Amino acid sequence: YPNLSAIEFLEYIAAIKGLSGKNMKLRIEALLEELSLTHIKNQPIGTYSGGMKQRIGVAQALMGNPQLLILDEPAVGLDPEERIRFRNLLSDLSERSIVILSSHIVSDIEIIANDIAIINEGRLLERNFPDKILEIVEDKVFEANVTSDEFSAFKSQHLISNSLRRSDGWKVRFVTNTPDQMPSTRLTPVKATLEDAYLWIISSTKKREKYG
Repeated sequence: YPNLSAIEFLEYIAAIKGLSGKNMKLRIEALLEELSLTHIKNQPIGTYSGGMKQRIGVAQALMGNPQLLILDEPAVGLDPEERIRFRNLLSDLSERSIVILSSHIVSDIEIIANDIAIINEGRLLERNFPDKILEIVEDKVFEANVTSDEFSAFKSQHLISNSLRRSDGWKVRFVTNTPDQMPSTRLTPVKATLEDAYLWIISSTKKREKYG
């Protein structure tokens, strides 16, 4: 509804949900204030930024005080500032509602989630608390410096979660359970992230299915 203002849109949603009168108006004003939309409440939604549109979407979902919120890729298209604001909003919402968040932005999940499910091609591969998932790759994450000549072969032999081009070659971050196959002087153990765990779980599952 790009031509409606936030007020008009939320009044429409409220009517659909059976809200009316003074309570409806108070609820709309409270949501606009909570989601930092009061200053643009009379502007057409079509003029909003991506983050503002995401917040007005959350506002309409909250109109009926739901116990459960399901959000699919809510941070897609948001700039870094809007992503941070939206993450903080979800953390606040989780105090009073169950929030189910689907996202490929693993760093966002790592910051705000307290119960994580890893799903690949419709199958549940892992579900646990974040710290328990990180334990799966404990002592398996390393950084190493490799030359440009070595990089191609290294990439084909290891599960790389990040690589950075440098003047003297490449700095790579990778996950492995066989670090003893490389000279220890070239390896630096690093703290695992949820992204490392995600890559390891997906890769390990595919290998088991391929080789049994």
